[in-house]
Amino acid sequence: MAPVKEIESQQPTSLERRTLHLSNPHLEKMKDDILYHFDLGTNTHDFPALFGDVKFVCVGGSPSRMKAFAQYITGELNMGDPKADIPNICAGTDRYAMYKVGPVLSISHGMGIPSISIMLHELIKLLYHSKCSGVTIIRIGTSGGIGIEPGSVVITSQSVNPCFEPQFEQIVLGKTVIRDTQLDAELAQELAQSSQEINEFNTVIGSTMCTLDFYEGQARLDGAICTYTEEEKMQYLKAAYEAGIRNIEMESSVFAAMCNISGLRAAVVCVTLLNRLEGDQISSSHDVLVEYQQRPQKLVGYFIKKCLSKV
Repeated sequence: MAPVKEIESQQPTSLERRTLHLSNPHLEKMKDDILYHFDLGTNTHDFPALFGDVKFVCVGGSPSRMKAFAQYITGELNMGDPKADIPNICAGTDRYAMYKVGPVLSISHGMGIPSISIMLHELIKLLYHSKCSGVTIIRIGTSGGIGIEPGSVVITSQSVNPCFEPQFEQIVLGKTVIRDTQLDAELAQELAQSSQEINEFNTVIGSTMCTLDFYEGQARLDGAICTYTEEEKMQYLKAAYEAGIRNIEMESSVFAAMCNISGLRAAVVCVTLLNRLEGDQISSSHDVLVEYQQRPQKLVGYFIKKCLSKV
């Protein structure tokens, strides 16, 4: 018997996105909620005291990059020495790293959909147990560009699957559940405006393709397995560009889907390390790549500082 598709396409309104909610009635019956991969629990930690003031959550793949962002935002918000060490709240586990600087959380999510999905489940519960409100969550990371110059920053309008569809498929109890992957258009425009004010690097708003792997799923020719021709690869990537896709990564679909369901205002801001229409391998120097990776941090840091200055 073929799986039944349950389409979940509802997207919260602008007001609803600012009100966090859990889509799990079973949690209300639990006396203790253990966030295993964070090494945190509601019976062992005072969540409202620890995290109740959080207004911005920034997530990215690498623990070292998210620590660097936490140090960077420390300096931007004048909350201490940006070179000083910051304690890892999740030091009791090696799965994820979490740093807090005033109203900003900086968390690593690993690589790929399964890893970020696990982190998001526990992050959303953390924010809920902490009684947070008005939270904005932004994924900052790296990606492969399509038809734009390396170093460009892409603000995602919607995440699409490898068939260019704006949806995320999750198998639940043997059934395929389809969830919406649109991201907050107003937030994307606010980030684009911040980039214009910085005026240091090219920034575009476009669709982001989310794939299940780095090689075949992204039409690379340099993986251990490749069953298509260079001509087929180029046809696919050019079709992606024509469909409005400007970059490729591996986390945005489930990120958008889970944030939509949970009422979180969300954005994805990724720098492109190369133009995939010109090649597959990342060949820029280490120093160039480091500077590229700082661009989403600089943009999001500026945006956060700007938002907090209005409060």
